[in-house]
This record gives sequence, structure tokens and C-alpha cells, in this order.
Amino acid sequence: MDSGGRALVLGGGGVTGVAWETGLLRGLAELGLDLSAADVVVGTSAGSTVAAQITSSARLDELHEAQLREASGEIAAHLSPAALVRFVAASAWPGDRERARAWLGRAALRADTVPEAERRAVIEQRLPHHDWPRQRLSIPAVDAETGSVRVFDDDSGVPLVDAVAASCAVPLVWPPVTIGGRRYVDGGVRSATNADLAAGCERLVVIAPTTAAVRRADRPAAQVAALGGAVRSVIVSPGSAAKKAMGRNPLDPARRGPAARAGRAQAPEIAEQVRAVWT
Repeated sequence: MDSGGRALVLGGGGVTGVAWETGLLRGLAELGLDLSAADVVVGTSAGSTVAAQITSSARLDELHEAQLREASGEIAAHLSPAALVRFVAASAWPGDRERARAWLGRAALRADTVPEAERRAVIEQRLPHHDWPRQRLSIPAVDAETGSVRVFDDDSGVPLVDAVAASCAVPLVWPPVTIGGRRYVDGGVRSATNADLAAGCERLVVIAPTTAAVRRADRPAAQVAALGGAVRSVIVSPGSAAKKAMGRNPLDPARRGPAARAGRAQAPEIAEQVRAVWT
């Protein structure tokens, strides 16, 4: 990221994370805090969807209203106990982090999921515009075979829809996404927020549906601290009411409406903290 400016980091958290982030952003905008005006946006997994939406010409009120509509026809996905164990094992893996991510990525390549084209069509439908924005937008994903991290942006030559689809490709749930002959999985495999990608910013707001991580260094607070003490920052995560509204399955579209309403309702509670950083 270029030195200076304001950065917005949007973390992963499934369809309920998309809804909560959208509601929160709308609520903050109603209070005079339009975070979509950030100089730089980093979006991971669910956050990449929201990032692509808000940096387009789409209006926050329209995006929020879309989250409130009945989720008819959408299938609730589930992260099985076996898949959860693999996630934890990859996160706790001692030594080479790329090797750990590759171990999980290779399992994703073998998993029985919906066809890749079908999943891409879902992502395409979620994005109101398919061109990269004028703002600097960074979307991380993980190479399923090597475990290396690739950060997609306007300079990468990769279509925005493909970048978002890759960052949203939850291993063992959704199919890895093919880009340039490589297969990619969820950017959240590296970190739920990847807040360290905002290096060089002066002011930073991190909106994180989840802040949990096995490794302390992967948690948003640790990543933000590593950016240096001169960075003015705030990390926003769901309050108790929002957590209840979002439910236990972040991949359940039936929880979108409650999560979006809870996000909007939470905005006044954290507005002054955000304002102190943003303005």
C-alpha cells in the first residue's frame, strides 16, 4: 500500500459476515461515517465481496436492503466437524506456514463440491459491477497446491469476479477457483482479516466478523500492532446481540437478515471510536 491515507479492512465470516458488515457500514454512513471512501480497501473472503460491492457505484442502502430479502433458493452450507479439525490443524501446524496451507489446499482439491462454474456464477451475481474500482482494492487468496499467498488487485490482470471467488473459496465447502492455470482457495486460510496488508496507512478501521485465530500473530490485534504505533486504528467485531443474530453457522443464508439488522443497530455503539480514527 502507498504510504499514508485511510484504509478499511473487511474480514471473512461467511454470508452472515457479509450481512453484518453491510449493515454496520450502512449504519455508520447514516451517522456521517462513509467508510467506502477509504483510500485503500483490503477484503478477505466474505469481506472481499463487501469490498467489491462498496467500491462500486452501488449504494449502501440498496446493498443493505438486499441482505434483508428472503433467502429463498439459497442453500445453507456447513463446515463439517472433520473440515473444522483440518482448519484447526492447519492453523496450529508448527513450522512452515505455506506447507500447512498447502496441506489444507490439497484436501480442498480432492473435496466433492458444487462445480466451479456454478459457484463463480453465484459470486458474479453478488457483484453489481465487475470492473476493478479506482480505489486501491487488495484481495488475498491462497494457492491450493503451494500454500503461497497471492494478493489480487487492479494490476494483477485478473478479473474482479475471479479474485472475489478465489478469496471466498472456503476449503472443503466450495471448489477452488482456477486463475491462470492455478487453483486458489479462501484468503482466510492465511488470516481472517489480513490486516497487515494495510501496511503504510496512517488510519485504519478493521471490521472483523471473527477475530479468532489459533496463532496469536494471525489475530487482527496482533497484525494491526505490527503496523506500528503511529497508525491510528480501531477493530470492530460483532457485539453480543450481533453474535446471537448471526447464529452458529456463518454459511446459513437464513441468518442474513438478522445479521444485517444487527450490524446496522451496532453502528451507534462504535461510531465515536470509528470517528476518532477516520476523521
